Amino acid sequence: MKTSAVFSAFLSLLSLGSAASSEVKSSSTSTTLPATFKPPQVFKNANLVHVISVEKNYVKENINVLVENIEKAAQHEYFVPFMADQMARLGGVEVKDRKDSTAGPFVAEAVEFDQESDIQYLRIRFPKPLAPGASQTLGITYYLLKAYKPLPASIKQEEQQYLSFSFSAYCPSAYTTSKQKTEVKFPTSTIPDYTKLPGSGDAKEFPLKQGSKLTYGPFDEKPAGATQPVSVRFEFNKPVTHVSRLERDVEVSHWGGNVAFEERYTLHHRGANLSALFNRVKWQQSQYYQPTTFALKELKFPLRVGSADAYYTDVIGNVSTSRFRSNKREALLEIKPRYPVFGGWKYPFTIGWNSDAKTFLRKTAAGGFVLNVPFLEGPRQQEGVEYEQVQIRVILPEGAENVQYHTTIPTQSITEGDVEIHRTFLDTLGRTALVIKARNLVDDFRDRELTVTYDYPLMAILRKPLVVFGSAMAVFVGAWLVGNLDLKIATRK
Repeated sequence: MKTSAVFSAFLSLLSLGSAASSEVKSSSTSTTLPATFKPPQVFKNANLVHVISVEKNYVKENINVLVENIEKAAQHEYFVPFMADQMARLGGVEVKDRKDSTAGPFVAEAVEFDQESDIQYLRIRFPKPLAPGASQTLGITYYLLKAYKPLPASIKQEEQQYLSFSFSAYCPSAYTTSKQKTEVKFPTSTIPDYTKLPGSGDAKEFPLKQGSKLTYGPFDEKPAGATQPVSVRFEFNKPVTHVSRLERDVEVSHWGGNVAFEERYTLHHRGANLSALFNRVKWQQSQYYQPTTFALKELKFPLRVGSADAYYTDVIGNVSTSRFRSNKREALLEIKPRYPVFGGWKYPFTIGWNSDAKTFLRKTAAGGFVLNVPFLEGPRQQEGVEYEQVQIRVILPEGAENVQYHTTIPTQSITEGDVEIHRTFLDTLGRTALVIKARNLVDDFRDRELTVTYDYPLMAILRKPLVVFGSAMAVFVGAWLVGNLDLKIATRK
């Protein structure tokens, strides 16, 4: 009985070890202003070039603008208007000084002022106020997801796919713009339909077409809020790949010297639907004489060198149509869905792999640990991939504390960062898990890093082997005690 009491006390001391009291710096920002808010007219856009790229299955926009402070006081806030529907699909906002790459950081945050308004604003804070009469050249980059509509909406599986996109030929601005033009870049030169506008100067009409590019403008001075709706229809005979949700787990094991990755995808094809039932015979025949198709038939995942033990499953089970190559120069996982994914179809699947912890984890001079992993990996496709909701869960060893993180993903896309407890085999308190949620990301951010720092005390390191050892000893002691019990029934003399 004394042995059992000592063992119980030992387990109690272990469970009272240092808990995962962690600090997480969240990057999500939001500002609330009065419902009657309108940006003050303190700036003028002296020259603006708006570049819209529809070369991939998401829209990438660049606004290069020369901003002048026309007020008598220094200014440090610049507002960019968006439609309410666009704001919900906006992501990856980054702002830079076009002439001084060292200037910054510029902080971009959504402004909440009237939920019922059709116009919402993005506020950009300058690193230092812009003096009266001074000017600064801004480069504003952002992405819009779910921006296209297939036209026609339904086609045969062997036909070409066309997408339509609507926008404003005048770049939406909260300030007067003296001179501007809008350039639209397409994946091919096949642009059967686009809105035409009256020209100016030497141009009789806009847009000017040069290969796979349309140019609206240059336009003369336009007031704040001026818009000119236009639309384009272009050939896009590629998959419109949309990931509605990605759950990415990164599990760190100090004892095993391993970092395990697992990614769970909910993938959709947002292109044209099939106008008739899918024909497997036609599909097999088309692979010989017409390899280009708008169906998704393959995904390629470039992984870090040294990755191993890759697997690929879906809701049915293991999928054998995959190939994994790993050597000293590259690691590439190629997968094929069980069926070609056409417009309107959905395909959920899971992939995973292992990597040596030395590739991502290092110990600091102060005794802490630094984990450096990609925030987003995923497939690398010519047509691009967009991600609506992303959840990154970094599962650290049990007892890890003082957790902090930093990422080069635009802060406007980070919605939440928190520490939770993840319980699994042989845990006592549960493992420390950093959970980061983001929205509206694209595959252009594949190379962005996530850096996690944490402390791992000696008591926490020894907890698991001591618990395993103590549990085994308890079993042996219990077996010994049971074996020494006298269960015979005494006979009367």
